[in-house]
Amino acid sequence: MFLEIRQICKSYGTKDNKVEVLKGIDLSIEKGEFCVLLGPSGSGKSTLLNIIGGIDAADSGSILIGGEGMADMNEKRLTQYRRKHLGYIFQMYNLIPNLTVRENIEVGAYLGEHPLDVDELLHTLGLWEHRGKLPNQLSGGQQQRTAIGRAIVKNPDILLCDEPTGALDYNTSKEILRLIETVNQRYGNTVIMVTHNDAIKDMADRVVRLRDGVIRREYRNEHKLPVEQLEW
Repeated sequence: MFLEIRQICKSYGTKDNKVEVLKGIDLSIEKGEFCVLLGPSGSGKSTLLNIIGGIDAADSGSILIGGEGMADMNEKRLTQYRRKHLGYIFQMYNLIPNLTVRENIEVGAYLGEHPLDVDELLHTLGLWEHRGKLPNQLSGGQQQRTAIGRAIVKNPDILLCDEPTGALDYNTSKEILRLIETVNQRYGNTVIMVTHNDAIKDMADRVVRLRDGVIRREYRNEHKLPVEQLEW
């Protein structure tokens, strides 16, 4: 198994104010899988994503990626690991405002040992015609596509997506989901997506439902739907 999450616990606050956010999460994800983490606000899904990504630390438990334990890494090693192996897509685009589309994507390419071809990626993303524009000249969907390009150009093992369509309208959301679907199929990156949109589960290989810090249900999707057939 490529990604193994074992007995992950996380709480915030102390004593009377202590809130348990994750209560012993066990989860395994295969290489190349598209996994969706579903749950209401406060269920722990974004916290789990941040722990997988090394942005936050668990109180206890372990995470193995490709057989390597994240807890065994010092800060320098963890930073190198994040740079080499993880790509992040957030609801906020976090583009560098004075760099063009191409330059924003190239920033990600410098972080990878085996980056993808930037020109090919610009075509895949539908951004070739906009490659010389600055972020403030782009629509929300184009900015999110640029952010996706920056995340995947370094060819990460795992693409972590935190509500990537949360700020987008229906049609643009479908466009972004179609793009992530294409990336997963074409490049074989493992995709882990946090969403509150229940319809998105139907395009995933694996669906994980969280509530109150525990996994309530986990299953393999036997009848995956292409993005075009999703409705909400």
